[in-house]
Amino acid sequence: MLLNFFAGNIISILVFASPITKFWVYVCFSRKTFWWVVKKKSTENYKGVPYITTFLSTSLWTFYGIMNPDGLLVVTVNGAGAIFQLIYVILFLVYAPKDKKVKSAKLVAILDVGFLGAVIAVTLLAFHGTMRLTFVGIICAGLTIGMYASPLSVMVSFLTKLTDCKPLKSIQYK
Repeated sequence: MLLNFFAGNIISILVFASPITKFWVYVCFSRKTFWWVVKKKSTENYKGVPYITTFLSTSLWTFYGIMNPDGLLVVTVNGAGAIFQLIYVILFLVYAPKDKKVKSAKLVAILDVGFLGAVIAVTLLAFHGTMRLTFVGIICAGLTIGMYASPLSVMVSFLTKLTDCKPLKSIQYK
């Protein structure tokens, strides 16, 4: 049990840390990371939404783990993830161009402060016992499904553009 705790938590925390790990992401996959953002003092084409929404998700899962008597693993993994995501969001807000900074700050205020605060308040004030866990668990599960399904929207957008592409329409299939 103890070995599973440490191995699982270490691996899960490394997943959250991957955007700052130079070797893992930048060298192996030739992707720019937050080291690059800090070095260049620019977010360039990065979008802040994934970090903002992941911060919301990890924060809610941490809250869920705190309420769950057996939630130690959930708290440690998602608490560490929330800390990493908060750092990424702060770095993004510091180095983003003004227009992106304003939009992202509004999104942080709405999601990471407003929505998170509302869920915590409603949970603590309106629900009791296991209903608290159920309420927060359903919200967490929905956000997690949305987070992992969101790349599909890019694929749909790509396929839509692909079918609208004139050279592809002119191809004759026999």
